[in-house]
Amino acid sequence: MKNKIILLVEDNPDDQVLTIQALKNSNIINEVIIADDGIEALDYLFGRGKYARRDTTQFPSVILLDINLPKMNGLEVLKEIRQNEKTQLIPVVILTTSKEEQDLIASYKLGANSYVQKPVDFNQFAEAIKHLGLYWLLLNTLPPSLEK
Repeated sequence: MKNKIILLVEDNPDDQVLTIQALKNSNIINEVIIADDGIEALDYLFGRGKYARRDTTQFPSVILLDINLPKMNGLEVLKEIRQNEKTQLIPVVILTTSKEEQDLIASYKLGANSYVQKPVDFNQFAEAIKHLGLYWLLLNTLPPSLEK
């Protein structure tokens, strides 16, 4: 699982720390790139802005994407990811506090691979992150175009 990158798109610093800690506690030591908003996430994926020198042939193995983000919300980010041939196959897990049915439906319509509501309890949150990490990084098989 070493070379597989996780892109965490989350604006809440506490949730960023909790997610990284939950991954570490589960012995998931993959590199985690954090994007604080939707624009930064797309900049990372497409090698723009502060990521202009990034090797854009290497993509994350999974994107953990919050819906409620500044600058560009998660659903808009998901739409951009799915519309681009280079990124359309990257697994995207919506990881959100939203309990709105419309967000759930819109996420799947836009091509989300999974929709997970963030548990409020830390232990439940850590367990959810553990399962997400193990599934998407260890069990899931990526298309050859993403296995670089």
